[in-house]
Amino acid sequence: MLTCFTSDKSQKIIPITVLSQETLPQWLSQQTPLTRQWLAATQFNQEPNQVRLLPNSTGEIERVIYCVEDKKNNWRLGHLPFYLPPGVYQLDQTNEDDAIAWGLGAYQFTRYKQAKRQAAILYLPASLLSSITPIIESLYFVRDCINTPTEEMGPSELAVLASSLAKQYGAIFRECVGDNLLKENYPLIHAVGRASDDPPRLLDLRWGNAKHPKVTLVGKGVCFDTGGLDIKSSSHMLLMKKDMAGAAHVLGLARMIMSLKLPICLRVLIPAVENVISGNAYRPGDILKSRKGLTVEIGNTDAEGRVILADALTEAASENPDLLIDISTLTGAARIALGTDLPAIFSHHDELVQAVIKEGEQCNDLMWRLPLYAPYREYLNSPIADINNNASEPYGGAITAALFLNDFVPTTIPWLHIDMMAWNLRTRPGRPQGGEAMTLRALLAYLQYLSA
Repeated sequence: MLTCFTSDKSQKIIPITVLSQETLPQWLSQQTPLTRQWLAATQFNQEPNQVRLLPNSTGEIERVIYCVEDKKNNWRLGHLPFYLPPGVYQLDQTNEDDAIAWGLGAYQFTRYKQAKRQAAILYLPASLLSSITPIIESLYFVRDCINTPTEEMGPSELAVLASSLAKQYGAIFRECVGDNLLKENYPLIHAVGRASDDPPRLLDLRWGNAKHPKVTLVGKGVCFDTGGLDIKSSSHMLLMKKDMAGAAHVLGLARMIMSLKLPICLRVLIPAVENVISGNAYRPGDILKSRKGLTVEIGNTDAEGRVILADALTEAASENPDLLIDISTLTGAARIALGTDLPAIFSHHDELVQAVIKEGEQCNDLMWRLPLYAPYREYLNSPIADINNNASEPYGGAITAALFLNDFVPTTIPWLHIDMMAWNLRTRPGRPQGGEAMTLRALLAYLQYLSA
């Protein structure tokens, strides 16, 4: 339940006026001398991101004034839930994007630490509240999953979470665990995860009517990544609980689809593993046969995400879905190229990727297209196998990782590959430090269009 919103009008509601640098002078000219004097005394000017609390004659808050640089920046209201004193507030004009920004700004991860205070509450009409609740709750779900340490979000716990989600929405769930992965021909997933005492598995959720457009989501579920025998440094290992963010994202998107009852035939596939070190860990130089039949030389055990995704994508492609999307925290190279805020998106299908990017621009859920540049495929050549999981050149790492996956997806299938950070390094309006849901509002908007 979202405690940062209410539709109850019986309590005292404090109005919020949001002004831009352009509209502030005209608004000021229409105010009483007392209001103008108060704002002048508190040095309120046209600088952006200023908040002022206007008192009434008894000293209570009568109105909140918020000056922003750009009223089109949907994140701006995410600043207010913990800046304003506890109470109930109402925007002069409220739209869905503003309400979502407020909700995301009110998020707190309280599994291990008590909240310092309750977020300020925003009044919304009941119809608007009901439409945004499934979206915000699903984004909270994704953040919670990423923020939870592996001790309580390993492969088996991730399976329980997916199973519970399936039960909640009447979906069908099954998992293939441990050595059964070999029996059912998922050798790459098994190889990467076999060293853990929490066995590797493939999670498989199905929901919807087979007559509707078939959408398959694949999420990287590396619940912790030590790097394997090519072990990471301690500083690079510190955030590796978030390496299952792709799995969290596809479950979060599935939650949106199911809660909104979109006319979609949905399938979710999550290869869930821990990439750890033991006597039976897979090794650099191993040659593994994939579900597709291609042999993979392991050039680096820390390039494990693409290895497990290869088997899952092969299974996903076997049903020829109308749309195939995989989401992963796949490469540091994508972060070097685009920074931490911009997920990279790859596709052979120009109209598809352009439409998704456009939806993201409209809701400020941005991503950036990188090319599937075919000449770089030679960097993945192996003299003794069909493909190497590690490029021979250090350049264009996000592209070569995408090209590795490309070998396991037929070009006839509309496919999106998204490589993201899924983590906020610092707190900003609407985006607290920690796990972050990225691209999901854009993808949901596109799926709503696709299924309309």
